Amino acid sequence: MVTLQDIEAAQQRIGEAIHRSPCPRSEQFKDITQCAALYCKMENLQRTGAFKERGALNTLLSLTPEERARGVIAASAGNHAQGLAYHAGRQGISSTIVMPERTPIIKASRTRAYGAQVVLHGSNFDEAYAEALRLQERDGRVFIHPFNDPRVIAGQGTIGLELLEQCPHMDMVVVPIGGGGLISGVACALKETNPRIKIIGVQASAIASMKASVDAGQVTELPAGTTIADGIAVRRPGDYTFEMIRRYVDDIVTVDEEEIANAILLLLEREKTVTEGAGAVGLAALINGKIPSARGRKVVLLLSGGNIDVNLVSRIIERGLVKDGRLVRLVVRMPDRPGMLARLTAGIAQQGANVVEIYHNRAFSRTGLGEVAVEVTLETRGRGHIEELMASLGQNGWQVAEET
Repeated sequence: MVTLQDIEAAQQRIGEAIHRSPCPRSEQFKDITQCAALYCKMENLQRTGAFKERGALNTLLSLTPEERARGVIAASAGNHAQGLAYHAGRQGISSTIVMPERTPIIKASRTRAYGAQVVLHGSNFDEAYAEALRLQERDGRVFIHPFNDPRVIAGQGTIGLELLEQCPHMDMVVVPIGGGGLISGVACALKETNPRIKIIGVQASAIASMKASVDAGQVTELPAGTTIADGIAVRRPGDYTFEMIRRYVDDIVTVDEEEIANAILLLLEREKTVTEGAGAVGLAALINGKIPSARGRKVVLLLSGGNIDVNLVSRIIERGLVKDGRLVRLVVRMPDRPGMLARLTAGIAQQGANVVEIYHNRAFSRTGLGEVAVEVTLETRGRGHIEELMASLGQNGWQVAEET
């Protein structure tokens, strides 16, 4: 099992090659979550966009000259891939990374840009992992596991040492869990130094393999699942990490896809911070009341990564706006006569809504002859504004319905 001394040695080994990420206080989220204080450890600001490069670099610096000459290989959903590729390139070590075929384009392209050979294989991490082991045996490279390796765990644990300096009075740390490497290292560093600090792990409910394992009392493999938190979509947690989590972690909670998407949007809109799904699960848990013991405490939220596909960000923003009532689509049934469309848009303008898109449907609607269905997408101020707008348009004798 990894010790505090291992983590301290890792901190000395990686030195200033890893960015000491900031941990600013968030007044916005402190009020929303009712915490006494809330701090965000911003690992999304690392050179490769995530915490993973800590463990990758610690492992690379621990290799023998013979192992360095053979090169390294890994399986990764993206962040371990980038961290390993970047630091292997800086160290002059050849690297091959096997990534799932559904890996976001930004992660695969950046991994190649850092100098690694990228192999896309399988629909999830576990299938990519099996292919990486096959290639490792064929090519003789050194396999570097993304989480089930003591050197990797010790490297990730350096975050905990930084937190002890940045937030010495913290009561609780909320950490994402996939395979468990991050929370194992952080929890060890914190608990061995100050046992009163509570460590709470958060998983995506679609594939909460570590929670299932802890509940069962043994490492448990789950069926494949799909989640926007792709960085923590691991079917089977590690043996090392399982034992460390049972020893050091106080609780594990889960969040669903809508909660994760909303947390990504809140971080972007209110803190101007880009996070991927895996990095946002902690905030999702806090704002949805999954960690009631956080209220009134000084809490650190670990934002583990920011490598998210911009197309996904766009979809999340649009869905978030719909959920908040700031984007709505109305269907208005009205007489099909000249000037009616002008009256509709004038009525919308009078209520202070903004037309994004409008579609005048005669042939394919279920309206009667002499009627038309107009679909209009609008920017509004919120749910109350939508209700006022619908009531105002309805005073013209038109049937107004919200499309969901």
